[in-house]
Amino acid sequence: MTWAFLGILVGVIIGLSLNFSIPIELTKYSAVIIMGILDAMCGAIRAETTNDQFNGIIFITGLVFNIVLSVLITILGDKLGLDLYLAAAFVFTFRIFTNVGATRRYLLERFMKKEEKA
Repeated sequence: MTWAFLGILVGVIIGLSLNFSIPIELTKYSAVIIMGILDAMCGAIRAETTNDQFNGIIFITGLVFNIVLSVLITILGDKLGLDLYLAAAFVFTFRIFTNVGATRRYLLERFMKKEEKA
């Protein structure tokens, strides 16, 4: 998990230091890719925090699957003339809020149990 955060930090630093702009035609794709990455990271944080079984292989395959599926949905939407990338963004946003909520709830319960013991 530490390596994942370190990798994200290095990626953000490199991204901010480069003067690179994304063409307007690719903004839909970059949006769903970023949302897929955030979804996978929030799921990993939840698994690590709530003492679920965090597995690096499951994390990587889930990340790749999320990205590939959301890009394919976006491509299909472009071919049909529909904004299907919004559906992928909606699902990722819902899952992010669910994972963050579960993590918050677990941490709050753990904090409250420590307060009761003290």
